[in-house]
Amino acid sequence: MDDGGTTRRLGPSAQAADAAEQDRYEVVVVGAGQAGLAIGYFLARQGRRFLIVEAADTVGAAWRDRWDSLTLFTPRRYDALPGMAFPGDPDGYPTRDEVFSYLIAYAETYKLPVRVNSPVASLTRTEAGYELECSGRTIKADQVVVATGPFQQPAVPALADQLGSDVSQLHSTDYRQPRDLPAGTVLVVGGGNTGYQIAAELAATHTVHLSVGSRQTPLPQRVWGRDLFWWLTKTGLLNLSVDSRIGQRLSERETLIGSSPKDLRRSGVEIHARAVDASDNTVYFADGTQLTVDAVVWATGYRSDFSWIKAPMLDDKGRLRHYRGVAQVPGLYCVGQYWQYTRGSALLGWVRNDAEYIAWKIQNLADSREVPANERQQERNHVEPR
Repeated sequence: MDDGGTTRRLGPSAQAADAAEQDRYEVVVVGAGQAGLAIGYFLARQGRRFLIVEAADTVGAAWRDRWDSLTLFTPRRYDALPGMAFPGDPDGYPTRDEVFSYLIAYAETYKLPVRVNSPVASLTRTEAGYELECSGRTIKADQVVVATGPFQQPAVPALADQLGSDVSQLHSTDYRQPRDLPAGTVLVVGGGNTGYQIAAELAATHTVHLSVGSRQTPLPQRVWGRDLFWWLTKTGLLNLSVDSRIGQRLSERETLIGSSPKDLRRSGVEIHARAVDASDNTVYFADGTQLTVDAVVWATGYRSDFSWIKAPMLDDKGRLRHYRGVAQVPGLYCVGQYWQYTRGSALLGWVRNDAEYIAWKIQNLADSREVPANERQQERNHVEPR
């Protein structure tokens, strides 16, 4: 998938000018995951000249690279991107491979202009818009959408370096299946949905322990015969924004869906407090207990890496600074971030809401730039143009 273009015979100077023109777009989207594809759908409907650049060799690479048995906790009826239903039993739960295949089919169905193997080294603001240094090429854009998502750099605590070389260590990004780990005692560190799911899978073949660093709120997958997300949708909880009091509280907590400490203990997994120290093959916990391990799986999440963004969009901690995905500088946006505006912002079936909003902002800015200066002044003075 690429942006295409016809081939013509041109002289050297004309070829250079043509290449520069080919690498100028109204909008460039960075990232071809669910967020990038969703915003691409709306940009295509607007008729924009746009390009989606992806660092990996395929769309949806973040899904392809998760563990083999990963299954979503949202039913298929809630996993669709705009314009295309998710195939299969609407009340069933899709696997990792189903999601990956769906994203590939989505990009092909809507002929979205995706350029793969194109990591962005830098994004800078210029007088004419934005420039992206991308695989040795300079791409120019009037507006840019950062759609790299929340899963960027694996986060591993410093105590991992204190474990001996004979302890096998994997981040959840690199975990695929139980046979990736040696026989013996495995400690999974991280009490989110990923940690619980991996610990449950490993329990069938290993002696498994789970270290939970903070209190989680476990919710059942089904309530009174209905899937949890049916209730969340009907009650409007998924649409609560970070501006609301409840939304602010929820954004500070991670919720377990379909997993619980009780269920995990039934499968033979022992749960520990936060891991605070390590030495050789021993891990020490906050409650004073310790465990000798043969392997550790770090289900400790991810950290953002936006160091490539040179445009004024980052705060002093290197985080994206925006409101509802809109940066303070014109023409710069993000989509797909965790709690970008609602709980659903980073979820497959709800990213469409933020994507549609950002596409609307893009169109408004583009339209305003097309209005002649005298008419813009008349609009500011509330005078109808003649």
